[in-house]
Parts: sequence; C-alpha cells; structure tokens
Amino acid sequence: MSDEKNPNAMPDEQETGIDRDKPLYVISVAAELVDMHPQTLRLYERKGLIEPSRSAGKTRLYSQRDIEHLREIRRLTQELGVNLAGVEEIIKLRRKLDELQANMESRINDLQGTLQERMLNYRRQLPSGEEQGNTDQHGKDREEVGE
Repeated sequence: MSDEKNPNAMPDEQETGIDRDKPLYVISVAAELVDMHPQTLRLYERKGLIEPSRSAGKTRLYSQRDIEHLREIRRLTQELGVNLAGVEEIIKLRRKLDELQANMESRINDLQGTLQERMLNYRRQLPSGEEQGNTDQHGKDREEVGE
C-alpha cells in the first residue's frame, strides 16, 4: 500500500485513543454520517459489503471503522462509478491483499530475527581481535604489521 493519507480517513487509534471498532452508531445516525439512506445501509449488509454489530435487542450498531468503510463504498460507487458487484470484488481483493501483506511482514520479521541471531552467534565464534576488525585478511594484527 502507499504512504499517501486518505483525506476521509480518521486518525489512528493510537493518535486519538478512540477504539475504531467499538459499535456506537444506530443505523439512522450512521446513514446521516455517510450521507446515505438507512435502506442503502441495509442493502449493503444483505450484500455482505458491511457487517454492523448488533445490540442485545438486535439493533444494528456501526463502529467508526464501519463508517469509514461505508464512505469508501460511497466513493467507489458514486465518484468512480463502480457497481456493487465491483465493490464486492474490490473489498475481497483488498482483504486478501491486507492478509498477504501481513503474512509477508510477519515472514520478514521472522527472517530478520533469525539473521540477527545467526550474526550474533557468528560474532561470538570470532576471536576477539577479529570481532573489532583489528586484523588484516591473513589474521595478523594490524598494529604489528604497521597499518
């Protein structure tokens, strides 16, 4: 993904201290926040594009992350002219891409850890003079050779 900021995106949870996944908004408030009709939100839920939480009384509750997701769906459909089938495919591909990226980052971290561990083990095996680079290519002490 690029480092460019989405102008519609909210600041990270770490920046604000707000849990973006906490269900807060009933459907009428969520619809107003994203400038959509509540029936549109219900349609998106039926199509599997959004999955709001439910209260004990089965009321739909939308999180800040859901609101951001709905805004992205609106951008795709209204600004870019993508139909709902296309939006669904884009969402699936983004989720897969996020999953692959997380997997790759995890593998990179594992490899970096393994590499650091091996380098540390190799350094421990070197004689103390070689470890600090005080020997020439033949293992002679540079100070003795006059370098």
